[in-house]
Amino acid sequence: MEMNELIARVIPCSAEPLIFDETKCIGCNSCAGICQCDIMIPSPEKGKHPIVLYPGECYYCGACVMVCPRPGALRIQHPVMNRTKFVPVKPDPLAERPAGN
Repeated sequence: MEMNELIARVIPCSAEPLIFDETKCIGCNSCAGICQCDIMIPSPEKGKHPIVLYPGECYYCGACVMVCPRPGALRIQHPVMNRTKFVPVKPDPLAERPAGN
């Protein structure tokens, strides 16, 4: 039986859901193993953080951050659209006028 070589390429995306701190990450790949979206694969280099192949598929659930044995080695960066701050709606003064005025 002949072995075929598999090639994986990072899918370009405007989202960058995971930020790895290379000074803290030990390359244990726990995050890649727990990811329910399978957006990353283990790095071929021992001791390096996983490779995020499909950043646009991230659910931002935080499972990868919670399973990481090294605090601060991995953090989630939500898209700008998800970082909005909701403010109370101010009443429209024109809507409170009696009809006909």
